[in-house]
Amino acid sequence: MSHRIYTTSFASVYVHYVAKAEKKGRTKAEVDQIIRWLTGFTQEALEAHLAAKTDFETVFAQAQLNPARDLIKGVVCGVRVEDVADPLMREIRYLDKLIDELAKGKAMEKILRAPAA
Repeated sequence: MSHRIYTTSFASVYVHYVAKAEKKGRTKAEVDQIIRWLTGFTQEALEAHLAAKTDFETVFAQAQLNPARDLIKGVVCGVRVEDVADPLMREIRYLDKLIDELAKGKAMEKILRAPAA
């Protein structure tokens, strides 16, 4: 069974990510930075996916996912992200969690799981 989010346009949800961040005083640039960190996309590739209204399934299929994403832990939408069995849904939840952390005011180095110096 496929989740509806898989065939949903990434751009249609992206506007909500940006709105959530901006409502909390964060920026679209920070949202883009998080998405680029997770997916490995350049800014141009990200914008191309947004313009083409690429669905989530295709966006994540074409991403070079960051190996450090396994460090993302916690609950988003009542679901513990590290326990999500479906691989694609887990990637989507990772992104939700990162945007959540941004909106909650977490420092970008912490969100991007930068190793401690």
